[in-house]
Amino acid sequence: MESWKNFEGVNRRDFFGLGLAGVAGLTLAGVPQLSQGTETKAAPDEVIMMFPGNYTWSAAVRGAIGSSIGGGGEMGEIYKVCAALKGRSGDNAAWFEEWNKMGEKVALLGDQAKDKGYLQTASAAYMRAAFYIQVGERLRQPRTPETQKAYARSIELFKKGLPDVPFLSVEPVEIPFEGGKSLPAYFVKQRGTPTVKWPTVIFFDGLDITKEIQYFRVPDLAKRGMACLIVNGPGNGESIRFRGMTARYDSNVAGSAAVDYLERREDVDNNRIAVMGVSLGGYFAPRAAAFEKRFQACVAWGAIYDLHARFKIRLEKAFKGASLSVPPEHFTWFFGVNSLEEVLKKTEPFTIKGVAGKIECPFLVTHGEADAQVPVEDAHKLFAEVGSKDKTLKIFTREEGGAEHCQGDNLTIGISYIADWLSDRLKTH
Repeated sequence: MESWKNFEGVNRRDFFGLGLAGVAGLTLAGVPQLSQGTETKAAPDEVIMMFPGNYTWSAAVRGAIGSSIGGGGEMGEIYKVCAALKGRSGDNAAWFEEWNKMGEKVALLGDQAKDKGYLQTASAAYMRAAFYIQVGERLRQPRTPETQKAYARSIELFKKGLPDVPFLSVEPVEIPFEGGKSLPAYFVKQRGTPTVKWPTVIFFDGLDITKEIQYFRVPDLAKRGMACLIVNGPGNGESIRFRGMTARYDSNVAGSAAVDYLERREDVDNNRIAVMGVSLGGYFAPRAAAFEKRFQACVAWGAIYDLHARFKIRLEKAFKGASLSVPPEHFTWFFGVNSLEEVLKKTEPFTIKGVAGKIECPFLVTHGEADAQVPVEDAHKLFAEVGSKDKTLKIFTREEGGAEHCQGDNLTIGISYIADWLSDRLKTH
């Protein structure tokens, strides 16, 4: 088969013939480059673009495929959504509609399985349905009562599946926060271990993902003897949608609140608590570790060195050529402002410069060599400034895989490396 000029040329046989690994590694010739200036450039045959010319949609599909490692997505269902969107690239209303349709279709499978007493099958279907609905909702701007209803539905479905998850205990919890508020989270550990005190990783979201989406990356930690507290910090998930908590630079406040919460649990080893963040969480987690000395390890899953400088470049170019995971309007909503100029002002303190030197615990930063959202030099800058004596920089190359943003092209290799590193530092062997 010759290289695809656009997604319309992909048929069902071609899609499934690739297999999961094939889709993650497919190459396209003639794909318009979405990066310019200081944004990372990649050769056409290195860009994973299910919707050529539309980085945002392509990255979202890539994420859906990658989630299959934890049960978040299913190849055939993802294909059907993509096929339904043929010829409508960039129509985010259509994107929202088609992913919601698939979510409700899979939720019905859950109901049918539950009626027959197949509780584990139902659980998997409900949680996969929740994932699909959130994939659709996260690209919809502006937010509307319809998107709020869809997000609430996704939470309902996800929690509906929790009691019957095999092997894992997934507990919805609330982390006491400032002003009498709380941060919603899930505490995940191996099921049936009431007397174990678990080494625990606090996991923060990025710019546009949620604790439900993050959950499907967590089983690799549990396999290695770690528990995980997946947190919707300010600006993420339920915290912004239902509690009015917009993003803030001082993520150490949420980090310390999460540690305080864990120290009150009987099933956590208070001497083995780590913090991790993905994408923009690659700023949130290092900031937390710099000011909270109870952390025994920190992971930046994708580096963020200076968000303000990066956003300024994009704004000056009117986002032309920028590789974004969400529409630009997401930024105004995320920060609770009305214009992109106000976003620029809000991002001023979002830098690790002058902060990373305060980090003392073991530190890992992973980054993709071909990351189109954040240039690889940000990882080198962050690593150079981190004050830890035990620090590791892992750049995933094009040859080995995991070279794209947060290893989106090979999620397995990314999370395995991180989980192994954490296992060593938290001594879970």
